[in-house]
Amino acid sequence: MKKSQIVETRQQQHIMSEKEIMGEANCEFIVKLYKTFKDRKYLYMLMESCLGGELWTILRDKGHFDDSTTRFYTACVIEAFDYLHSRNIIYRDLKPENLLLDVSGYVKLVDFGFAKKLQHGRKTWTFCGTPEYVAPEVILNRGHDISADYWSLGVLMFELLTGTPPFTGADPMKTYNIILKGIDAIEFPRNITRNATYLIKKLCRDNPAERLGYQKGGISEIQKHKWFDGFNWEGLRMRTLTPPIIPKVRSVTDTSNFDEYPPDADGPPADDLTGWDADF
Repeated sequence: MKKSQIVETRQQQHIMSEKEIMGEANCEFIVKLYKTFKDRKYLYMLMESCLGGELWTILRDKGHFDDSTTRFYTACVIEAFDYLHSRNIIYRDLKPENLLLDVSGYVKLVDFGFAKKLQHGRKTWTFCGTPEYVAPEVILNRGHDISADYWSLGVLMFELLTGTPPFTGADPMKTYNIILKGIDAIEFPRNITRNATYLIKKLCRDNPAERLGYQKGGISEIQKHKWFDGFNWEGLRMRTLTPPIIPKVRSVTDTSNFDEYPPDADGPPADDLTGWDADF
């Protein structure tokens, strides 16, 4: 990561927070951060390699997933959220691009640039996230907490089942206006089962306090929902469940499951010696 670019976009605090949260995380459903390095121009994060690629790439190629495939990936995210939320960490950037498949086909959460540790019972006011996944209270600047993650979980379910998020406009402002009209204004395609529809609508409640997962029973209320009837949560945690898609990975350096990006055409960035990254 270019240090000068981080400073230009004022992402210093986000980067330091990402390093701290990922470095401390010890969860099978979160990509591990092993070590960080820095020099005069760049910051480096050495992470666990998840060679199955982004879930977004698979979704794009397949169009959409069936109920049981979506259930498996949603369950992986729920396990990651359970780990984070029990430590008062809000994630704030759920989307298929931030879910990586390991060689076995299990999904892990990556990119903690927007994650934040909250004091118990406190809210945060930073406007961040991907437009299609942003909760209404974030748009309205009313303060938000872990309940915003449950909203995004409902959005993810819808996108995995249909191939597109429920709230999409021609530009971010139009998207935000659609979000503020609420989930009940959205037409659900016929291929989404009744139980999946009920769960999505319970996660995408306009009032954060009404969202499933945020009430007394916590995240277990989502796990006990009818849509998850018969799902083997213990098998998921023990990694004995067979994932719906097993990626083809030929070697420990096979990156063929990732899209190719053109090399950076810009020259090397300027040195940054301001010292903001002393603890990186």
